[in-house]
Amino acid sequence: MDAKTILKTYFGYDSFRNNQLDIINAAMLGHDTLVLMPTGGGKSLCYQIPAMLMPGTCIVVSPLISLMQDQVEALKANGVEAEALNSALDLGIDTTIRRRVISGDVKLLYMSPERLMAEIPFLLSQMHISMIAIDEAHCISQWGHDFRPEYSQLGDIRGRFPKVPIMALTATADKITRSDITKQLRLSNPREFISSFDRPNLSLAVKRGYTPKEKTSFIINFIKARPMDAGIVYCLSRASTEKLANELNAHGIRAAAYHAGMSAEDRARTQTLFKQDDLLVVCATIAFGMGIDKSNVRWVIHFNMPKSIESYYQEIGRAGRDGAPAETILFYSLSDIVLLSRFVKGSGQRDINADKLRRMQEYAESSVCRRRILLNYFNETSDHDCHNCDVCQDPPQRFDGTRYVQMALSAAKRTSEQAKVATIIEIVKGIKSPTIVRKSYDRLPTFGVGKELTTKQWKDYMLQMLQLGFFEIEYDKADAVVVTTAGEDVLYGRKQALLCQATEHEESASPRSRKSRKIQLVIPHFSNVSADEEDPKLFEALRILRKKCADEEGFPPYIVFSDKVLHNLATAKPTTLDAFGNVSGIGEHKKAKYGPRFVELIKKMV
Repeated sequence: MDAKTILKTYFGYDSFRNNQLDIINAAMLGHDTLVLMPTGGGKSLCYQIPAMLMPGTCIVVSPLISLMQDQVEALKANGVEAEALNSALDLGIDTTIRRRVISGDVKLLYMSPERLMAEIPFLLSQMHISMIAIDEAHCISQWGHDFRPEYSQLGDIRGRFPKVPIMALTATADKITRSDITKQLRLSNPREFISSFDRPNLSLAVKRGYTPKEKTSFIINFIKARPMDAGIVYCLSRASTEKLANELNAHGIRAAAYHAGMSAEDRARTQTLFKQDDLLVVCATIAFGMGIDKSNVRWVIHFNMPKSIESYYQEIGRAGRDGAPAETILFYSLSDIVLLSRFVKGSGQRDINADKLRRMQEYAESSVCRRRILLNYFNETSDHDCHNCDVCQDPPQRFDGTRYVQMALSAAKRTSEQAKVATIIEIVKGIKSPTIVRKSYDRLPTFGVGKELTTKQWKDYMLQMLQLGFFEIEYDKADAVVVTTAGEDVLYGRKQALLCQATEHEESASPRSRKSRKIQLVIPHFSNVSADEEDPKLFEALRILRKKCADEEGFPPYIVFSDKVLHNLATAKPTTLDAFGNVSGIGEHKKAKYGPRFVELIKKMV
């Protein structure tokens, strides 16, 4: 077989995506490669297909047991010989796998970095290694967003196996991280492949200035409008994951928390339930996600702003991995900036992390297409707006906010720049709080000058003033507001300040219209099929059958078929086994294994 035949026979696709075939050919020629490809972009095929074509076994380095299990289950479901060696295996299974590897019966062997290094004088010395693929390669770089010390030892691989090609793969790495990956792994003149970072199936939205209570209310309504869709809510703290999960459960939404403070058993149970579609909502810290290859996550919400665009991109990348539409929402507030800035100040790489946080703020406050900002961050330019982000769909309305900026900055100056943002708002609103009275701020000329605005509006405008650089927060001086040179230009009338109109926060979160959520399907050219004829009742019936098949085998449903394949089936409605096998994403193994049951169901419903 050649690469294209394997692609069709085992994975059910007719053609490669950008760069995939070039990457496969480079690996087949024995070159080291560095692969940057967005989550859901097909990174795994880049090493899986050459592994199937080359003599010997490809070793895949993966950071988490659950991620290895997902990959191995998916490969086996497609008829590919794959195994994983990890600490969760009992001695008998471990021994059996080792024998199969030595005899050459396994094409892909997944291992943790620690296990790989420990096995160099033992298993690795007895097996024929075709290539070594290092997944989540950004973990080796201290400049990466998820540095892991256990990855640092992988630099020794080149010396141990000088003739074995190494492929490093990641979904998110800026220039400095890419350079460090090459250096740390000692890659030899690597061929570098950078695919487009664009994920057009993901909608992007940012919601500014919500209180925790407003966020929770929005999320409850959002989930209830999508009762069959799986999603993740990312939170900054362990306590907030548990609090939100409890709130959702109190409103009839089955949800679970996931964070590093839980026992390994509880984390594994939550992750398994989520993978099996027995639990549709997880409230998690960033500890959750890398170890899961679930393709049918339909939405990701950030309860707080992430610390960097790399982290944000990696986390929203867990949605829509199957290529079908998915939604992402980021909540952003002044308190996030204060908290994350404190984290930055206490970090060992203050300047780099401060710059990453600043770029994340710029994304959240953007008044231009958000997708263009994301792509630009990864050194990719776009000459058009995406029309699938909130800025494109509802551009912000700007107005001359000079007067409001002058009110706030004048109040800051009159407190000798010793007051927090909340206190500045109390001054301009004319609120006689204990702090205001104790410090006699109610006697200032600016006291009450902005009472016509609500507190919520003032919070919004203060957040914008911070982002526009009109003031800074002295985090080592009780979070005091300090006016900048740019702020003084506005305060003293030398420049005008444009602000975005503060809007009332809607609490409804109904699904977007059917038209705007339309799936981009890959449909074979059947004479009686139109791409506009998806049957939603058939889709739900197919989803139920998929779950039944998955439960019988102990697989997650998305291992059987992705949501996108089900959408394709609900549109093509194949009533013969051959037509079923022509649907994109269905290979020969799955055609033979699942085809009869699915075709029978389709026949009954069309």
